[in-house]
Amino acid sequence: MHHRTVAELMTRDVVRARRDMPFKEIVKLLAENDVTAVPVIDELDRPVGVVSEADLLRKSSTQDDSFAPMPVPSAEAWERAKAEGTRAEELMSAPAVCARPEWTVVEAARLMELHGVKRLPVVDEADRLQGIVSRRDLLRIFLRGDDAIHDEISRDVLRGTLGAVASGVTVEVREGRVNLGGSVEVETLIPVIERLCRSVDGVVSVSEHIARP
Repeated sequence: MHHRTVAELMTRDVVRARRDMPFKEIVKLLAENDVTAVPVIDELDRPVGVVSEADLLRKSSTQDDSFAPMPVPSAEAWERAKAEGTRAEELMSAPAVCARPEWTVVEAARLMELHGVKRLPVVDEADRLQGIVSRRDLLRIFLRGDDAIHDEISRDVLRGTLGAVASGVTVEVREGRVNLGGSVEVETLIPVIERLCRSVDGVVSVSEHIARP
C-alpha cells in the first residue's frame, strides 16, 4: 500500500516572515496572501515559530476600550507581553512544531492533535523550511474516489498482502465507506483484514459481514 506523505500534500511555496518583521507588515503579509498564519524563520531559513491571526489579535484584545460596557479582565502576564510585542519574534508562538516530508498523514495528524495546532512547517534534515502542511491538506486524502479505494483494497490488501487466505472476501466502497462481505476459512483473519482496510488512505469507515467458518 502507498500512504500519501506530507511531501505529497504540503504547500511548497511558503509565505514566511523574518524574525524582525514589524506587526503591520505581518498583517499585510497575511492579507495579501490570503493565509491565517506564517512560519517565522531565522537567517538560515529554519522555522523558529509561527505567527497567526490569533497571535496578532492578542494585541487588540489587551488594548484599553474606554467605551466597553463592562470591565474586561486583564490578560495573563505572558499574553500581555506577547500583545505588547511589535516584531514577529515577539508575537509568534514558539518553538515551531515541525513535520518531516516523509511522514504519513497519520503521523502529521497525531502531532497536530498533540500540540493543538492547525498547521506544521515541514523541514529537511538540516531543519530548513521545505513547505507547510495544514489540516485542510491532510483532509485531501478523503477526496479519493471510491474506485481508487476499492482497487487498492482489492489489489494491495486482499491479493497482495493476504493472498489466497482472503480470496473469498468481497469489497464494496461507497462515499469512502468500505463494506466487506464474502467468507474466510480462518475467523481470526477478519480483524486483520479490517485493520488493513482502515489504514488505506481515504477510507472513512469499515464494516464487515464476512461469513465465519
